[in-house]
Amino acid sequence: MNYERPALHRTIFAVDVEGYGDLRRTTPHRLALREGLYRALCRAFDDAGVPWADCRREDCGDGVFVLAPAEIPKGPFVEFLPNALAVALHRHNRTHQAGARIRLRMALHAGEVAYDDHGVTAPAINQTFRLLEAAPLKEALKTSPGVLALITSAWFFEEVVRHSDGLDPTTFRPVPVAVKETRTTGWISLPDRPYPARASLPGEVTAIDDYRARRRFRRHAQVLTDREDPA
Repeated sequence: MNYERPALHRTIFAVDVEGYGDLRRTTPHRLALREGLYRALCRAFDDAGVPWADCRREDCGDGVFVLAPAEIPKGPFVEFLPNALAVALHRHNRTHQAGARIRLRMALHAGEVAYDDHGVTAPAINQTFRLLEAAPLKEALKTSPGVLALITSAWFFEEVVRHSDGLDPTTFRPVPVAVKETRTTGWISLPDRPYPARASLPGEVTAIDDYRARRRFRRHAQVLTDREDPA
């Protein structure tokens, strides 16, 4: 008997907390961290216009894995969600002691996902988690004064990021990804501490400078702060 169900296209989002297993964190720290993480994700998805309730979510202990239906546009996942998430993380960190503060690695990909009675499986899901564990991404977050480091798959960069009017693709950096059996290229961005914009990408002729990229983050952060704390 054939139990196979049709695979469905999904946007794949995953985050992982930096240093979650640090021995200086206590159980109360981790409980406060997890509560803050889910609060930040719910708020960020809402601010980005991505309906959290319509997405499939799985807890990973030190992170969260999300599948978004195909009918939800992919643009907001890179145009609005990273900045909104960084703002929410900064808000959490301002009110919590060091052990409960959050810095995140975030990965984006998309692909055909198969479902069964136990959950989901797909090569695209495997690749998303390999991206999340990539050494260059870990190093990017470690050396950044910000709280969020984003990596997209090559497919997501070429199909979504490059063609977006809502962000500057020249602030992304290509990196080699070699994790377990995976050998690929990822594209890293630091939403709250952007890399300087380059003159162009291959095939690109437009760019904005680093000053404007930073202004865009600060402007977005102020909008979200104003929404939360009206005068």
